[in-house]
Amino acid sequence: MSPTFSFSPTRRELLAATAAAGAVSLVAGVPGAWANGEEIRPFSVSFPQDQLDDLRRRVAATRWPDKETVADDSQGVQLSTIQKLAKHWATDYDWRKMEARLNAFPQFITEIDGLDIHFIHVRSKHENALPLIVTHGWPGSIIEQLKIIEPLTDPTAHGGSAEDAFHVVIPSLPGYGFSAKSTGSGSWNPPRIAHAWAALMQRLGYTKFVA
Repeated sequence: MSPTFSFSPTRRELLAATAAAGAVSLVAGVPGAWANGEEIRPFSVSFPQDQLDDLRRRVAATRWPDKETVADDSQGVQLSTIQKLAKHWATDYDWRKMEARLNAFPQFITEIDGLDIHFIHVRSKHENALPLIVTHGWPGSIIEQLKIIEPLTDPTAHGGSAEDAFHVVIPSLPGYGFSAKSTGSGSWNPPRIAHAWAALMQRLGYTKFVA
């Protein structure tokens, strides 16, 4: 009679089983110019008030076109929609509140392949947490991922178990957020970004990770 096995992997174990091999092979292929010990510099967000005031003035000074001649969006985005959006940015949006949200997490800058890359790095307090790198989309920003940091790094505070814990790294893509943009002709395509992320994780001391 054959023995019966019961296996119920945690979410973290499932991710590790499916992705770690690829991540390890990517790290192994990172050339020295990408990975060798460049400085990791602390970073925080702070914009001068006069820049915020100038932005609001420029939004408020928008010269609006005539209203569309139809009752739908067949002629493009409707004037009322654009005016509501402009009002939100000019008078309603609280950038200082967003600055505080960003600065509540450890942020850093490091140069990889000639570009300064901005990233958030939050280590879990749980032993044996799995390193995880999270990439935002095109277009997008790391702000979209702020809400997942605490549940992933501290799952026990959100109804999970310590076995589901991750160390979380969230970089800004080149040309997005606080990462530098390329000034050369070379394309920062997905394979190049993947190698940069592998270099980043290796620089942070992670030899195995999931993405």
